[in-house]
Amino acid sequence: MTTNKLTSTIEFPVRFSEVDSMQIVWHGHYVKYMEEGREDFGRKYGINYMLIKANGYMAPIVKLTCDYKKALSYDDQVIVETSYVDSDAAKIIYAFKIFRASDKELVATGESVQVFIDMDRELILTIPPFFEAWKKRWGLR
Repeated sequence: MTTNKLTSTIEFPVRFSEVDSMQIVWHGHYVKYMEEGREDFGRKYGINYMLIKANGYMAPIVKLTCDYKKALSYDDQVIVETSYVDSDAAKIIYAFKIFRASDKELVATGESVQVFIDMDRELILTIPPFFEAWKKRWGLR
């Protein structure tokens, strides 16, 4: 494991369709915000779902946590900070911090864990060569 920190940040508005009858963001949308963070991270660092698939693997999420701290409302700007958590295991782990942009208030934290499976949906227990190369490229090995 390493101390290199790979992080991406994306900002976007809360959309009307994301708020509930209390006029706050429905709790399930925070999972979608984490997905926005994962996709942004993938674009920035060259580790996206299509690359994984092109190398003969899939990476399903096997664990997802979200700790809610404050509410977001319609038209708030959301900032999602996504950080890669290095591991010696054949996993992709991301840590998330979700902020309200106007006051930089931390509104939620979370983590996702993805594993590698082959196209026959068999769990891969060793780090795939393409992922090992990706880690080396970013100074994680």
